[in-house]
Amino acid sequence: MIKEAIEISWLVLQILIGFHLFFPIALFVFSKFQKRSLYIDKEKKEFDFAVIITAYQQTFQLKSVVDSILNQSNQNFIVYLIADDCDITSLIFEDERIKVLKPVQIIASNTGSHEYATQHFIRKHDIITIIDSDNIVDKHYLEELNKTFAAGFKAVQGIREAKNLDTTYACLDAARDIYYHYYDGELLFKSGSSATLAGSGMAFKANLYQDFLKNNKVSGAGFDKVLQNWMVKQNIRIAFNTKAIVYDQKTSNKDQLVKQRSRWINTWFKYFSYGFGLINRGISTPSLNQFIFGFVLIRPPLFVFLLLSVFAMFINIILGLNYMIWLLGFVLFIASFLLALSKSKADKRIYNALIGIPKFMFYQVLSLTKIRSANKISVATKHQEIID
Repeated sequence: MIKEAIEISWLVLQILIGFHLFFPIALFVFSKFQKRSLYIDKEKKEFDFAVIITAYQQTFQLKSVVDSILNQSNQNFIVYLIADDCDITSLIFEDERIKVLKPVQIIASNTGSHEYATQHFIRKHDIITIIDSDNIVDKHYLEELNKTFAAGFKAVQGIREAKNLDTTYACLDAARDIYYHYYDGELLFKSGSSATLAGSGMAFKANLYQDFLKNNKVSGAGFDKVLQNWMVKQNIRIAFNTKAIVYDQKTSNKDQLVKQRSRWINTWFKYFSYGFGLINRGISTPSLNQFIFGFVLIRPPLFVFLLLSVFAMFINIILGLNYMIWLLGFVLFIASFLLALSKSKADKRIYNALIGIPKFMFYQVLSLTKIRSANKISVATKHQEIID
C-alpha cells in the first residue's frame, strides 16, 4: 500500500511539473481551432488617451520616451509624467500636453504613482495607457490601441520588443520576452482567453482602471498580477495587439538580472494561488477565458519548471522508470521556444546568444536566494546612463 501511494504521488508530481513542457505546443494547436477575434469597429471613435509615465529616481531616459509619444500618428493625448523622488530641474517640455508631476511625498509604488496621475487629470480621458520611463513607443502605438478599443475590448496588452541587444544577457532577456509574448500573449488571446499583462505597454478603459486603483491597494512589485486577476475574475478579456509596439530596455548585466528576477520570482510565489481560483471559476461559470488563464498563473517561472523537469527526469533514470516522456517533453518545449523566435523574426544576435542560456539560468537560480528581500532591493530596475 505504501509503495503504491508513493508511486501514485510521484506520478501526480511528474504530471504537475511536466504539463508545462507540453502546454506551449498544446496552446499552439488549440489556437488553430478557435474562431479568430475580429477587430471589427463597434465604435468609430478617436479615443482620448491619458499616457502615464512613471519614473523613480532616474530621469535620463525620459526625454526619449516623451519624444516618441509626441511623434504619435494619433495626437489625441495628454502625458502625465510622475517624477517620484526625482530631480525635475531638467524636465522641461515645450509641448503643453506634457504634464510633469512631482509628488511631495515619495510614493515608491507603481499603482501609487498611477493613482497620483489620475488625481491630476486635466480632463476626463477615455483610455489610460501605462508606459515605463525606459520605454520608447512605436509611432503607431496609440493608433493601434485605438483600433482594439474600437473593437469593443476594455483592456489591451501591446507587445514589448527589445530596445537594446548590446549584451548576451540583454539578448537572452529578449528571447524570454519573445517566448512569453507569443504564448502568454498572442496565442493565449487567440485561444479565447486573455493575454497576460506585462507591467507596461498596456491600456485600459479609464473608468475600469480607476475603479481598480480605488479598490486595490498593491504594495511592492507585481501590481500587474493583481490587476490581471481582478479583470479576468470579472471575465473581462484582455486583448493582445502585436502592432501596438513598445520598445523596452532589456537587462544588460548580471547584477540587474539577479535583482530583477528576485522581484519577479517573489511576485510569483505571492500571487500564483490566484490561478486556482480562476480555474474553479472557469469550471463553474463556465468560462474558457478564466479556465485557461488560471493554468497560466499557476505555472512557475520558466527556469524553475525547466530545472524541476530535469531533476524529475534524472530521478526516473536512476530508478529505472520511464523517462522517454520527459525527453519528448523537452524536445517539444525546445521546438515551441524556437517556433516563438521564428514567428517573431528574432534578431540573429538573439539566436547567437542562446549558447549563454546555462549562465543565464545560473544567475536566475542565484536570484532565488534574494527573494525574501526582493521588495527592499528596489521598486524599479535601474539602468546605467550612457554618456557620449
